[in-house]
Amino acid sequence: MYRILVAECMQEVSSFNPVETRYEHFHVRRGEELFARHRGVESYVSGALQVFEARPDVEAVPLWGADACSSGLLVQEDFERLAAELLDAVERHRHGADGFYFVLHGAMGATGDLDPEGYLLQEVRRLVGPDLPLVISLDLHGILTRRMLEHCDALTLLHTYPHVDFVDTGARAARLLLRILDEGLRPVTARVTVPVLVRGDELITETGIYRESIRRAQELERSGTALAAGMMIGNPFTDVPELCSQSVVITDGDPEAAEREALELARGFWPHRGRMQAPLVSVEEAIAQARDLEGTAIFADAADATSSGASGDSNFILAALVEAGYESRVLAPLVDPPGVRRAFEVGVGNSGRFSLGGALDPRFTPLQVEATVTMVRTGDYPFESWGTRQDAGDTALLQAGGMTVVVTSLPVYLFDRSLFLAHGCDPRLFDIVVVKSPHCQERFFTAWAAANFNIDAPGSTSANLPSLGHTVCRRPMYPLDEDVCFEPRAEVFSRRGREPT
Repeated sequence: MYRILVAECMQEVSSFNPVETRYEHFHVRRGEELFARHRGVESYVSGALQVFEARPDVEAVPLWGADACSSGLLVQEDFERLAAELLDAVERHRHGADGFYFVLHGAMGATGDLDPEGYLLQEVRRLVGPDLPLVISLDLHGILTRRMLEHCDALTLLHTYPHVDFVDTGARAARLLLRILDEGLRPVTARVTVPVLVRGDELITETGIYRESIRRAQELERSGTALAAGMMIGNPFTDVPELCSQSVVITDGDPEAAEREALELARGFWPHRGRMQAPLVSVEEAIAQARDLEGTAIFADAADATSSGASGDSNFILAALVEAGYESRVLAPLVDPPGVRRAFEVGVGNSGRFSLGGALDPRFTPLQVEATVTMVRTGDYPFESWGTRQDAGDTALLQAGGMTVVVTSLPVYLFDRSLFLAHGCDPRLFDIVVVKSPHCQERFFTAWAAANFNIDAPGSTSANLPSLGHTVCRRPMYPLDEDVCFEPRAEVFSRRGREPT
């Protein structure tokens, strides 16, 4: 009987978001709560459980899990509290364990440790010893660090953007871990770091140029050339020393093959760096074109994407619409705790003066409007994308002229219609819908919208990457710098018979 420990610690941060993450922003689950949260939903853990529970000779042991909505850097003392809880659970269950599956994102960051996931892996390894197989799964927007590679045996990566393969990635990790135990595999990992930050629709794996890299990685896995492979594009908003894009290939005891394929992946990715930047349009131009449209115009505000780590309180587009005298129907989300409190005070059906936006990120000036409160709500709601639930805290629906604003107390993911639908707003009935996401997904918006404008807006997750102000990541880095040379070099890591090179 194999006894497999399972844990999770996930958050993606933007270093440019001034709102720090605290312990209370995390949903912490201990013991069986971890598995209960994941059953029946699309997640890494649910995929792994399908594999583990199909084997009568495998016992999966839920240790501890924590996840939080993307935001600013995690306060160090709160990270240390999370780490202490995880490590305590590992200490209590490590005896008799045969393997460890650890779900991470890859783009966490703490105020005192810019590689907190590397620290967690280092400390888990210290507790479980050098020989216990430890497999992780990561988002392709993660930043895979040297410390992470030194303390895990192998990893699997997401292969889709938008992300629809959580279950598959968790299942691949579970199968790989069991193969290490069953067959005595000796994973060797090669990675090539590429000095490129990317953003934009060319990263959509169904249609964009990035799919070429992903298809090659998938072929390496299908053919058996690699145990796992991927092309990570990092999170350009997590300004940390090892931020970059990187190819990753894992083989069974064959460092030469791992190096060769990782180099090929990296060399294939590099020439497309210019295409993998987001074409943006000014808000003035977008408003002018939207006036003449028959149907709904999507205004994509990637700069304030809460799923990428932004604060969600940008009123940049709303202010531009007011200044332009736009009077047709507008639907927009906004994170503004004081605005919600004001709405609860005013009451449903009543009107009052509101100061909207700029409550969290000082780069935005509050917008003064007269608005009517049409709904207040507290409680979670179904998340359209993954079958889970989201909690925006106290929420209010405000009507200010033609503008309908869903104002929340907490940030939630805004790349689908969930928040709008949960508050009685069908995006199809509006002339402009503000979608705070890096892109608008076909199945939720662009399949029926008349036009989609990627707005060049300020914010902590702006697709105008040189505007962000990176100070920590290695330089030169494209597109932050003009003349960037790339001389591909593979690093090789192995915990089972070959030292890192």
